[in-house]
Amino acid sequence: MAEAILLLTLFNTKRRKSYLTSRISDLQTYKSLATYAQGDVRSIYAQEKNEVVSFYKSLYKEDEEYNGKYTDYTEIPEYQEEIERLSAKMQEELEALDAEATQRNQEITVASAELEELNAYEESWKSMLNSNIQNDFNYAQG
Repeated sequence: MAEAILLLTLFNTKRRKSYLTSRISDLQTYKSLATYAQGDVRSIYAQEKNEVVSFYKSLYKEDEEYNGKYTDYTEIPEYQEEIERLSAKMQEELEALDAEATQRNQEITVASAELEELNAYEESWKSMLNSNIQNDFNYAQG
């Protein structure tokens, strides 16, 4: 009976370790994806900003009202509002992705700590079993 309980305990420990190893791998993948997505957000922001700049540059050059009223296209209030809107949108998306990466990091830390605990538990059981087998062998020899 004791052997069955021990084997079941060791089996459950191995199964949990396997699950944690897989979970850590998945979390690291999700964290990497969030990091890569930050680069995508920056790239999209740069592209959208370039489109806004191009639009207001051409508007400034072609429209005499803007040309006479402002010294540069960057002084046009709509331009400034559009750039601020894009910047705020990008910042919001980056903060959300950063929060996701931070959360994944915390989950990785917790899972890694549990995995280390299970490894230590398994090693102590192995050590105890080896010691008991050696003691039984020595007792039988004596």
